[in-house]
Amino acid sequence: MAASKAVIPRVRAARTSKRVDKSSPTSTQKFIERLPTDILNKILSYLDASALFTISHVNKRFYQLASDKNLDITWELTVSDKSGHEDTLELSCSQFFETSVTLCWSGGGCLPDYQQISTLQLHGVRRIALSCPGLKNPGRRSLIVKLDMQALPKGVQVIGQDRLVEIKLLQPGIIMGIWRGQCSVAFVMFTLHLHRLLERSIQGSIVCPYIEPMVKSPFDDIDPEYGLHGYQLHITLHNNVCKFMSASFSQLFCRRDQVRDGLVQLTAISMTNLSQHTPLTGNITLTWRCEALQGSVENCCIMSLTLLDEFRKPFWCISCPVSMELQKSALSYDYDGEHHLIHYQDSEGQVKMKLVWMDEQKQFVLVSLVVYVITCKVNKHFSREY
Repeated sequence: MAASKAVIPRVRAARTSKRVDKSSPTSTQKFIERLPTDILNKILSYLDASALFTISHVNKRFYQLASDKNLDITWELTVSDKSGHEDTLELSCSQFFETSVTLCWSGGGCLPDYQQISTLQLHGVRRIALSCPGLKNPGRRSLIVKLDMQALPKGVQVIGQDRLVEIKLLQPGIIMGIWRGQCSVAFVMFTLHLHRLLERSIQGSIVCPYIEPMVKSPFDDIDPEYGLHGYQLHITLHNNVCKFMSASFSQLFCRRDQVRDGLVQLTAISMTNLSQHTPLTGNITLTWRCEALQGSVENCCIMSLTLLDEFRKPFWCISCPVSMELQKSALSYDYDGEHHLIHYQDSEGQVKMKLVWMDEQKQFVLVSLVVYVITCKVNKHFSREY
């Protein structure tokens, strides 16, 4: 409620030149809160990740609605094997977070062995309402991801395991749990960022994904470091049940002489600035469930990252399972505990997070967070030549 009280009363005060009691809701707020849910959902469907994140802080109802990208939309997983047989599976479970959603399909004998899978296709499906009870509603399918399993390298990264399953990272945002000692699939999990998820889920075709329009920032021929400052970062570490950390950082920048190796470096938490170091809640784990079995894989979690440019427009959006690796040498001499590293990398940039385990407090502390964006992405967006 704090965000709405800070904005709406000032607008009214400017118009009426009267003093406003900020402790009580305004008529505008009351009107918005009385709107039917279906109308609010329609309004929220036009918002991007930045706006959804902002509006989710207004009140509890807006948080729930902004996290619900529902609207009679679901997701289906289509699995093809090497013989050409195809099965379409309905969603087993989903979980929404601040800027991402986790989708999971349990194996349960419905999936072919890992080595026999040729393709995975994720479709968004918008159901068409029918008045016939008992009849499954038809739906329009929009391709979100198509993964050619045969094109994957033989040594697919294993990001963690427990006594029952081994978790393979097939590509950023897609993991598969394999029963240990077997080739059968326990579950398939997709993590999707909410930015343009609605468009991706309904505006593509059954064989072609939605293509996001390319938006360039306005050209600026005055600022010599245009595109290197004014960034805002929101990052969350979570699993499919709870979150371990959620933090926002504003006014991130990189000086022109700091652009190296084709990367723009944005430091959110500096290892040398102890006041920025951030404690995490709970142990870092990735939970899973398949039929009657469930487990928890240590040193794995989901990283959801939203980087906004100086115009508060989404610039780089990520939601992907990541692993935390123990470092042999100390990363910071200010802490005595075990030092760990989370390193994410894709074609658009990298994220490096350094953590220390505090044995007495029984918690992790994030002592460094640096985001690296490739210069060609910055140059293309801001019409620069860094």
